[in-house]
Amino acid sequence: MIECAVWWARPVRGEANELALLDELEHGRFEAYRREIDQRRFLTGRILAKTVLGAQLGVAPGDVRFDATCDDCGKPHGKPKLAGVEFSISHSGERIGLAVTTVPVGLDVETDTRRADDQLIEYALNEHEQAALRGLGSAERVSAFFQYWTRKEALMKATGRGLKIPLQSITLDGARLASSADPALDPETTQLADLNPGDGYRAAVAFLTTEPVSITEQQWES
Repeated sequence: MIECAVWWARPVRGEANELALLDELEHGRFEAYRREIDQRRFLTGRILAKTVLGAQLGVAPGDVRFDATCDDCGKPHGKPKLAGVEFSISHSGERIGLAVTTVPVGLDVETDTRRADDQLIEYALNEHEQAALRGLGSAERVSAFFQYWTRKEALMKATGRGLKIPLQSITLDGARLASSADPALDPETTQLADLNPGDGYRAAVAFLTTEPVSITEQQWES
């Protein structure tokens, strides 16, 4: 049985002692965000990951150094990596999440109170999935859409390829990958589960493994 721990956090304030945990490249990314809330979400994700992974590896949070090199362009804006551990960070609204395990993993969280118009639904869901939303009330339709969205995003993030995999190339049957046109995702070697980030949010986590996974969720306080 593979174990996965998921932590949920709220945005930190962005105080000096928190900013001190970022390395030079991370400071650059932090400053590049124009909105304060986006800065705080990025900062929280890094602090959460450094604190949790540092404790797991016996290293002080400030000494944890991620490799965020983009596989395509070589710039430091890719998925953060750390030797010896598999993890995924996601944030939306007032929720920042971290999933830690031993196999390739993807985590996604989204607010489910945003507008989901027909154009967005047609972009993300194939005909089979769109049909499942028909007949739902407005609020139910939005919530169901973001459930689909987080499941697909989690799957794509688990591969490390992200949005290079078209959303419509993935077909879901509930919290299960039914089929994929991309060879990076095989239903036989993929696990998918919904999470509980709190009211107003949808979240999912995906694993590239044939083994069953045990998931625990907990709150993190800075």
